[in-house]
Amino acid sequence: MAVVQDSKEVYLGFDFSTQQLKVVAINEDLDVIHQNHVHFDSQLPDFRTEGGVHVAADGLRITSPVLMWVKALDLLLDKMQKEGFDFSSVRALSGSGQQHGSVYWRTGASRTLEQLDPTFSLHQQLQDSFAVGDSPVWMDSSTGPQCERLQEAAGGAAKLADLTGSRAYERFTGNQIAKMCQERLQDFQDTERISLVSSFAASLFLGAYAAIDYSDGSGMNLLDIRTKKWSEVCMEATAPHLDRLLGTPLPSVSVLGPVSPYWVRRFGFSDSCRVVAFTGDNPASLAGMRLQQGDIAVSLGTSDTVFVWLQHPRPALEGHVLINPVDWRHFMALLCFKNGSLTRERVRNRCAEGSWEVFSAALRHTPLGNNGYIGFYFDVLEILPRAVGIHIFDADDNKVSSVSAEVEVRALVEGQFLSRRLHAERLGYSIIPGSRVLATGGASCNKDILQVLSDVFNAPVYTIDVSNSACLGSAYRAKHGVLDQSTVSFFDILKKAPEARLVATPQPTAQQVYNLMLQRYGQLEKRVLQEPRPSNAAANLIG
Repeated sequence: MAVVQDSKEVYLGFDFSTQQLKVVAINEDLDVIHQNHVHFDSQLPDFRTEGGVHVAADGLRITSPVLMWVKALDLLLDKMQKEGFDFSSVRALSGSGQQHGSVYWRTGASRTLEQLDPTFSLHQQLQDSFAVGDSPVWMDSSTGPQCERLQEAAGGAAKLADLTGSRAYERFTGNQIAKMCQERLQDFQDTERISLVSSFAASLFLGAYAAIDYSDGSGMNLLDIRTKKWSEVCMEATAPHLDRLLGTPLPSVSVLGPVSPYWVRRFGFSDSCRVVAFTGDNPASLAGMRLQQGDIAVSLGTSDTVFVWLQHPRPALEGHVLINPVDWRHFMALLCFKNGSLTRERVRNRCAEGSWEVFSAALRHTPLGNNGYIGFYFDVLEILPRAVGIHIFDADDNKVSSVSAEVEVRALVEGQFLSRRLHAERLGYSIIPGSRVLATGGASCNKDILQVLSDVFNAPVYTIDVSNSACLGSAYRAKHGVLDQSTVSFFDILKKAPEARLVATPQPTAQQVYNLMLQRYGQLEKRVLQEPRPSNAAANLIG
């Protein structure tokens, strides 16, 4: 993107995601003035990644080279400089990283960070700074025994969830650290600091070890989400002296300090440019979507993802409760559902002649509540609930093998959105006056699907352009971080941001219909969970 830069104040937001490193620059009016990226597989082929990762032979151990991320930052800043980006105008920067990844800094790396030479690249100088060259990332699922041990130490999965916001997950950083300590003890003993991907990235700009922020830290199975301190029980069950290796967590709005002299001399940053704490990509996306208290965001993609702003969370065995990146006194919930757009496309192909117009007509021609029919459509093993297969029930809760094409289309869409609402409410979400649903993703362009979403949640639905939402949220957070937060809220700075667009409002009978239907859906979900799962072959595409 060509640089259009006449602003005195610019804010940068970075995103160290799985497949690429991205950056967005905004001016004081929140206009995007520059975007850029480095794609790992194609632009850094020497690291031989596929999809940004290395997959071990067992398919469980999945890692990314730390130096690839470092070299990507070198390349990205070089590209920006060659395109005429003026780094001297940057007042603050922040960023995000793929959640749950961990970086192990070798003893002595802090001195290297402090003494970076601007005549050399970061990649050249940090070659020997990592005790572990390949970082376990969020796709890794090799820590089952460590999860069991952690849950046992905490008094069970439910108690761990109540303490840390989530039951033990194999990808969560605490369990990855435990495995590293047990299987690579010498490397672990040569580690002087453990960072998340987010705090690792912040450390590169700071020239010193950056604190882990509350929000990303609450995705580790180690942080007490209420006290905002490391849980002694979880830390002791993970590795010895772990508090020293992790440092003290800080609020996500914290200013960590100025950029290091390296960036001033190499790229012309102002020495007054501030580094605001980096956070996880999901929390940063919440900021980028400008979610407020009472709102829920539903991303309708290959997988459907739900973000919720929570004030009084109820952590459970499903989903995740994280500390809110915008206001550390509040929380956010994150829910992921595997059966999203691909399932909608399959039903469209089978029941609507492969046409979204026919699909939409079916939604318009069937009544709210679908005459009592409820459907569960899990083409692949679902996360919430952990079930698979197609299950359709009539108004008397009898399971049926087939229904008309129009009924099936509505059963699919209503069932998906009833599931999103049910599981969000189990974590503490509730519809209040002023609640909004923010819809994003591919299916958010279909007004008839969004009408069902509005009816099921009994709230108006807005759409919002959130391309590069993690980058954009990080840039917003950078601007907020350097202001007086006792007088200026995060939402005060967003007054100039583009307004979300109202696309659907609930019909008058929606509340009565779907409040009753939601109760039935929850009861029928229990029945579905009790049914035996089909074989692996049958657990794939059905119908």
